[in-house]
Amino acid sequence: MDKKYTFAELSDIVARLRAPGGCPWDRELKIEDMKNYVMEESYEVIDAIDGPRESLADELGDLLLQIMLLSQICSEEKSFDVNDVITMISEKMIRRHPHVFGDVKADTSEQVLKNWDKIKSGEKHMSTVTDRLKDVTKTLPALLKAEKVQNRAAKVGFDWDNIEDTLKKLEEEVAELRQAVENKDEENIFEEMGDTLFAAVNVSRFARVNPELALGGAINKFVNRFEYVETKAAAEGRNLEEMTLSEMDKLWDEAKEKGIK
Repeated sequence: MDKKYTFAELSDIVARLRAPGGCPWDRELKIEDMKNYVMEESYEVIDAIDGPRESLADELGDLLLQIMLLSQICSEEKSFDVNDVITMISEKMIRRHPHVFGDVKADTSEQVLKNWDKIKSGEKHMSTVTDRLKDVTKTLPALLKAEKVQNRAAKVGFDWDNIEDTLKKLEEEVAELRQAVENKDEENIFEEMGDTLFAAVNVSRFARVNPELALGGAINKFVNRFEYVETKAAAEGRNLEEMTLSEMDKLWDEAKEKGIK
Protein backbone atom coordinates (compact mmCIF):
# COMPACT_ATOMS: atom_id res chain seq x y z
CA MET A 1 0.00 0.00 0.00
CA ASP A 2 1.57 3.26 -1.18
CA LYS A 3 -0.78 5.51 0.78
CA LYS A 4 -2.17 5.13 4.28
CA TYR A 5 -5.68 6.55 4.54
CA THR A 6 -6.94 8.08 7.77
CA PHE A 7 -10.27 7.65 9.51
CA ALA A 8 -11.24 11.19 8.52
CA GLU A 9 -10.51 10.40 4.85
CA LEU A 10 -12.67 7.27 5.01
CA SER A 11 -15.47 9.34 6.52
CA ASP A 12 -15.16 11.82 3.64
CA ILE A 13 -15.22 8.99 1.07
CA VAL A 14 -18.43 7.54 2.50
CA ALA A 15 -20.05 10.99 2.68
CA ARG A 16 -19.15 11.61 -0.98
CA LEU A 17 -20.65 8.25 -2.02
CA ARG A 18 -23.93 9.32 -0.43
CA ALA A 19 -23.84 12.93 -1.63
CA PRO A 20 -25.60 14.31 -4.74
CA GLY A 21 -23.53 13.23 -7.73
CA GLY A 22 -22.16 10.27 -5.75
CA CYS A 23 -22.87 6.58 -6.29
CA PRO A 24 -26.51 5.86 -7.27
CA TRP A 25 -26.46 2.51 -5.44
CA ASP A 26 -25.04 3.91 -2.19
CA ARG A 27 -27.42 6.89 -2.33
CA GLU A 28 -30.43 4.57 -2.52
CA LEU A 29 -29.44 2.63 0.62
CA LYS A 30 -31.89 2.85 3.50
CA ILE A 31 -31.13 1.95 7.08
CA GLU A 32 -33.34 -1.17 6.85
CA ASP A 33 -31.25 -2.40 3.91
CA MET A 34 -28.16 -2.53 6.10
CA LYS A 35 -29.27 -5.47 8.25
CA ASN A 36 -28.29 -8.13 5.74
CA TYR A 37 -25.03 -6.41 4.81
CA VAL A 38 -23.94 -6.05 8.43
CA MET A 39 -24.79 -9.68 9.16
CA GLU A 40 -23.03 -10.97 6.04
CA GLU A 41 -19.87 -8.96 6.65
CA SER A 42 -19.80 -9.99 10.32
CA TYR A 43 -19.79 -13.66 9.36
CA GLU A 44 -17.10 -13.04 6.75
CA VAL A 45 -14.93 -11.52 9.48
CA ILE A 46 -15.46 -14.66 11.57
CA ASP A 47 -14.35 -16.82 8.64
CA ALA A 48 -11.34 -14.60 8.00
CA ILE A 49 -10.09 -14.96 11.59
CA ASP A 50 -8.97 -18.48 10.68
CA GLY A 51 -7.21 -17.31 7.50
CA PRO A 52 -4.32 -15.05 6.49
CA ARG A 53 -4.09 -11.78 8.41
CA GLU A 54 -4.29 -9.82 5.15
CA SER A 55 -7.70 -11.34 4.48
CA LEU A 56 -8.79 -10.45 8.00
CA ALA A 57 -7.76 -6.82 7.46
CA ASP A 58 -9.75 -6.77 4.22
CA GLU A 59 -12.89 -8.19 5.85
CA LEU A 60 -12.59 -5.86 8.83
CA GLY A 61 -12.57 -3.01 6.33
CA ASP A 62 -15.79 -4.31 4.77
CA LEU A 63 -17.41 -4.47 8.21
CA LEU A 64 -16.15 -0.98 9.07
CA LEU A 65 -17.71 0.27 5.84
CA GLN A 66 -21.12 -0.93 7.02
CA ILE A 67 -20.65 0.98 10.27
CA MET A 68 -19.63 4.08 8.36
CA LEU A 69 -22.59 3.82 5.98
CA LEU A 70 -25.04 3.33 8.85
CA SER A 71 -23.54 6.32 10.64
CA GLN A 72 -23.70 8.44 7.48
CA ILE A 73 -27.35 7.56 6.87
CA CYS A 74 -28.21 8.47 10.46
CA SER A 75 -26.20 11.69 10.15
CA GLU A 76 -28.33 12.63 7.15
CA GLU A 77 -31.41 11.94 9.29
CA LYS A 78 -29.95 14.26 11.95
CA SER A 79 -29.96 11.35 14.45
CA PHE A 80 -26.23 10.98 15.13
CA ASP A 81 -22.93 10.82 13.25
CA VAL A 82 -19.88 8.58 13.43
CA ASN A 83 -18.26 10.84 16.04
CA ASP A 84 -21.22 10.16 18.33
CA VAL A 85 -20.67 6.43 17.80
CA ILE A 86 -17.01 6.81 18.77
CA THR A 87 -17.92 8.92 21.80
CA MET A 88 -20.55 6.46 23.02
CA ILE A 89 -18.28 3.41 22.81
CA SER A 90 -15.41 5.33 24.42
CA GLU A 91 -17.62 6.41 27.32
CA LYS A 92 -18.96 2.88 27.69
CA MET A 93 -15.47 1.34 27.82
CA ILE A 94 -14.36 3.84 30.47
CA ARG A 95 -17.57 3.34 32.47
CA ARG A 96 -17.40 -0.46 32.34
CA HIS A 97 -13.69 -0.65 33.20
CA PRO A 98 -13.56 1.17 36.53
CA HIS A 99 -10.65 -1.09 37.51
CA VAL A 100 -8.63 0.57 34.71
CA PHE A 101 -10.03 4.11 34.60
CA GLY A 102 -11.26 4.38 38.19
CA ASP A 103 -10.42 3.14 41.67
CA VAL A 104 -12.26 -0.21 41.63
CA LYS A 105 -10.07 -3.26 42.25
CA ALA A 106 -10.35 -6.28 39.92
CA ASP A 107 -7.40 -8.66 39.72
CA THR A 108 -9.09 -11.53 37.88
CA SER A 109 -11.22 -11.98 34.76
CA GLU A 110 -14.04 -13.26 36.96
CA GLN A 111 -14.08 -10.03 38.97
CA VAL A 112 -14.00 -7.98 35.75
CA LEU A 113 -17.00 -9.87 34.31
CA LYS A 114 -18.93 -9.56 37.58
CA ASN A 115 -18.37 -5.79 37.62
CA TRP A 116 -19.26 -5.57 33.92
CA ASP A 117 -22.58 -7.37 34.45
CA LYS A 118 -23.43 -5.19 37.44
CA ILE A 119 -22.68 -1.96 35.58
CA LYS A 120 -24.54 -3.12 32.46
CA SER A 121 -27.60 -4.09 34.50
CA GLY A 122 -27.64 -0.65 36.07
CA GLU A 123 -27.30 1.09 32.71
CA LYS A 124 -30.20 -0.86 31.23
CA HIS A 125 -32.31 -0.74 34.41
CA MET A 126 -32.44 -4.52 34.63
CA SER A 127 -33.56 -5.37 38.15
CA THR A 128 -34.35 -9.08 37.73
CA VAL A 129 -32.65 -12.13 36.25
CA THR A 130 -35.55 -12.44 33.81
CA ASP A 131 -34.75 -8.92 32.60
CA ARG A 132 -31.22 -10.09 31.82
CA LEU A 133 -32.49 -13.19 30.00
CA LYS A 134 -34.84 -11.08 27.87
CA ASP A 135 -31.98 -8.67 27.12
CA VAL A 136 -30.10 -11.29 25.07
CA THR A 137 -30.01 -10.07 21.46
CA LYS A 138 -33.10 -11.36 19.69
CA THR A 139 -31.46 -11.76 16.28
CA LEU A 140 -28.53 -13.89 17.46
CA PRO A 141 -28.28 -17.34 15.86
CA ALA A 142 -30.42 -19.61 18.04
CA LEU A 143 -27.53 -21.76 19.26
CA LEU A 144 -25.58 -18.73 20.47
CA LYS A 145 -28.70 -17.20 21.99
CA ALA A 146 -29.43 -20.42 23.88
CA GLU A 147 -25.88 -20.46 25.25
CA LYS A 148 -26.11 -16.85 26.42
CA VAL A 149 -29.49 -17.42 28.10
CA GLN A 150 -28.16 -20.51 29.87
CA ASN A 151 -25.01 -18.70 31.01
CA ARG A 152 -27.03 -15.83 32.47
CA ALA A 153 -29.34 -18.21 34.33
CA ALA A 154 -26.29 -20.14 35.57
CA LYS A 155 -24.88 -16.99 37.23
CA VAL A 156 -27.60 -17.23 39.91
CA GLY A 157 -27.12 -20.98 40.36
CA PHE A 158 -29.90 -22.17 38.01
CA ASP A 159 -27.72 -24.77 36.33
CA TRP A 160 -26.72 -28.42 36.18
CA ASP A 161 -24.07 -29.69 38.57
CA ASN A 162 -21.89 -31.38 35.95
CA ILE A 163 -21.68 -32.46 32.32
CA GLU A 164 -23.02 -35.93 33.13
CA ASP A 165 -26.32 -34.37 34.18
CA THR A 166 -26.50 -32.44 30.91
CA LEU A 167 -25.89 -35.64 28.95
CA LYS A 168 -28.67 -37.41 30.83
CA LYS A 169 -31.00 -34.51 30.06
CA LEU A 170 -30.05 -34.69 26.38
CA GLU A 171 -30.80 -38.43 26.33
CA GLU A 172 -34.16 -37.74 27.99
CA GLU A 173 -35.05 -35.13 25.37
CA VAL A 174 -34.01 -37.44 22.52
CA ALA A 175 -36.29 -40.16 23.96
CA GLU A 176 -39.18 -37.68 24.11
CA LEU A 177 -38.46 -36.59 20.54
CA ARG A 178 -38.45 -40.23 19.44
CA GLN A 179 -41.83 -40.75 21.12
CA ALA A 180 -43.28 -37.68 19.42
CA VAL A 181 -42.05 -38.94 16.04
CA GLU A 182 -43.56 -42.37 16.66
CA ASN A 183 -46.87 -40.69 17.55
CA LYS A 184 -46.65 -38.55 14.39
CA ASP A 185 -47.52 -35.54 16.54
CA GLU A 186 -46.17 -32.66 14.43
CA GLU A 187 -46.71 -29.96 17.05
CA ASN A 188 -44.98 -32.04 19.72
CA ILE A 189 -42.16 -32.96 17.34
CA PHE A 190 -41.50 -29.25 16.83
CA GLU A 191 -41.42 -28.64 20.59
CA GLU A 192 -39.29 -31.67 21.41
CA MET A 193 -36.81 -30.86 18.66
CA GLY A 194 -36.33 -27.43 20.24
CA ASP A 195 -35.89 -29.00 23.69
CA THR A 196 -33.32 -31.44 22.27
CA LEU A 197 -31.28 -28.67 20.66
CA PHE A 198 -31.48 -26.58 23.84
CA ALA A 199 -30.24 -29.57 25.87
CA ALA A 200 -27.40 -30.13 23.37
CA VAL A 201 -26.29 -26.52 23.90
CA ASN A 202 -26.09 -27.21 27.65
CA VAL A 203 -23.73 -30.10 26.93
CA SER A 204 -21.61 -27.82 24.72
CA ARG A 205 -21.50 -25.19 27.44
CA PHE A 206 -20.24 -27.62 30.06
CA ALA A 207 -17.71 -29.01 27.59
CA ARG A 208 -16.55 -25.42 26.90
CA VAL A 209 -17.36 -25.81 23.21
CA ASN A 210 -18.98 -23.01 21.21
CA PRO A 211 -22.12 -24.72 19.81
CA GLU A 212 -22.34 -22.46 16.76
CA LEU A 213 -18.73 -23.15 15.79
CA ALA A 214 -19.11 -26.86 16.57
CA LEU A 215 -22.12 -27.13 14.27
CA GLY A 216 -20.28 -25.13 11.61
CA GLY A 217 -17.40 -27.60 11.85
CA ALA A 218 -19.79 -30.53 11.48
CA ILE A 219 -21.32 -28.94 8.37
CA ASN A 220 -17.89 -28.44 6.80
CA LYS A 221 -16.94 -32.02 7.62
CA PHE A 222 -20.14 -33.30 6.01
CA VAL A 223 -19.47 -31.31 2.82
CA ASN A 224 -15.83 -32.48 2.62
CA ARG A 225 -16.75 -36.13 3.11
CA PHE A 226 -19.60 -35.82 0.63
CA GLU A 227 -17.10 -34.38 -1.86
CA TYR A 228 -14.94 -37.47 -1.37
CA VAL A 229 -17.91 -39.75 -2.03
CA GLU A 230 -18.86 -37.88 -5.21
CA THR A 231 -15.26 -37.64 -6.46
CA LYS A 232 -14.59 -41.33 -5.81
CA ALA A 233 -17.81 -42.32 -7.53
CA ALA A 234 -16.94 -40.17 -10.54
CA ALA A 235 -13.51 -41.84 -10.72
CA GLU A 236 -15.35 -45.15 -11.02
CA GLY A 237 -17.46 -43.74 -13.84
CA ARG A 238 -20.62 -43.46 -11.77
CA ASN A 239 -22.86 -40.64 -10.60
CA LEU A 240 -24.57 -40.56 -7.23
CA GLU A 241 -28.08 -40.88 -8.63
CA GLU A 242 -27.20 -44.36 -9.91
CA MET A 243 -25.79 -45.59 -6.59
CA THR A 244 -27.58 -47.20 -3.69
CA LEU A 245 -27.41 -45.70 -0.21
CA SER A 246 -25.36 -48.71 0.88
CA GLU A 247 -22.78 -48.03 -1.83
CA MET A 248 -22.53 -44.37 -0.90
CA ASP A 249 -22.24 -45.27 2.79
CA LYS A 250 -19.28 -47.49 1.95
CA LEU A 251 -17.48 -44.56 0.34
CA TRP A 252 -18.51 -42.36 3.27
CA ASP A 253 -16.86 -44.82 5.66
CA GLU A 254 -13.72 -44.64 3.51
CA ALA A 255 -13.72 -40.88 3.91
CA LYS A 256 -13.98 -41.27 7.69
CA GLU A 257 -11.14 -43.82 7.75
CA LYS A 258 -8.96 -41.38 5.80
CA GLY A 259 -9.66 -38.77 8.46
CA ILE A 260 -11.32 -36.31 6.10
CA LYS A 261 -12.77 -33.39 8.09
